[in-house]
Amino acid sequence: MAQALLPEDLWSLVAAHLPTHRKSPKGGRPRLDDRATLTGILFVLKTGIPWEYLPRELGCGSGMTCWRRLHEWMKAGVWQSLVAAHLPTHRKSPKGGRPRLDDRATLTGILFVLKTGIPWEYLPRELGCGSGMTCWRRLHEWMKAGVWQRVHEAVLRRLREHDQIMWDRACVDAASVPAPAGGEHTGRNPTDRGKLGCKHHVLVDQRGLPLVAKISGAQVHDSRFLIPLVEAIPAVKGLCGCARKRPGKLHADRAYASRVHRVWLRRRGIAARIARYGVESRERLGRWRWVVERTLGWLHRFRRLRIRHERRADIHHAFLSLACSLICWRYVERFC
Repeated sequence: MAQALLPEDLWSLVAAHLPTHRKSPKGGRPRLDDRATLTGILFVLKTGIPWEYLPRELGCGSGMTCWRRLHEWMKAGVWQSLVAAHLPTHRKSPKGGRPRLDDRATLTGILFVLKTGIPWEYLPRELGCGSGMTCWRRLHEWMKAGVWQRVHEAVLRRLREHDQIMWDRACVDAASVPAPAGGEHTGRNPTDRGKLGCKHHVLVDQRGLPLVAKISGAQVHDSRFLIPLVEAIPAVKGLCGCARKRPGKLHADRAYASRVHRVWLRRRGIAARIARYGVESRERLGRWRWVVERTLGWLHRFRRLRIRHERRADIHHAFLSLACSLICWRYVERFC
């Protein structure tokens, strides 16, 4: 039973992130083995039984022991360190050269640029994050390796394990931002006197948790991204049964009003709750659709997303994916 819950390859991956324990000078009972405790945590996660009903026959200790160890590892940053496990390994160049800057320091510089919006060349060296070009190269390298998508899915999986993704309803919307430098996936914004702009398309759950985010030119109509957004929802595991990736209902404003979209959603078992022309007032955001507007506001608090300065679409999309992961992590800190 224990082997089925915690196989060798999974234990070897997790054990490297667990903190070492020092014996108490006051003595006391010996500490239960970390692997046995993790087996009990996984048993509770997969079965959903209360902590107090954890069977002693598994050899995992009491439910309260497993709960304390889970809380202890949470405070020690064990789960946060799993982000580093998604980063690709770097091989030293046979030609030598300067030593590679630490990944954590580089990620700190990327987050500083994302939140403040300063140009790469103005990144302060005093932060210890290297130069702006170093952080830009590392951002591009991790984008090509698919790091940001895997990190986002890992955070969503963590929320799913605690049943904190509300699949009953989902909302979709888009917002335009200026893109004065132009570049890929930019276009003339018809709502901003034809200036160059970029559009952020977002699909969120019932509480505003960003599940998918994409970019396009500002001239692209919102309705063209409804189907790609729904198809791009990741299959999130974490609870017993099959991984889920489809919401029960999808809410959208009148920009998405189309018979084709309603039929397409109905065939996939998703109830379409799309506003109709002449039925819903223009001033109201709707009872459920306001959460996606709030999430777009959260995204644009990251100043690097408020105005697009990148000519390359992949770099801007990397910033958007990273911002979605940070918003999801706030949900983890609050509800998990």
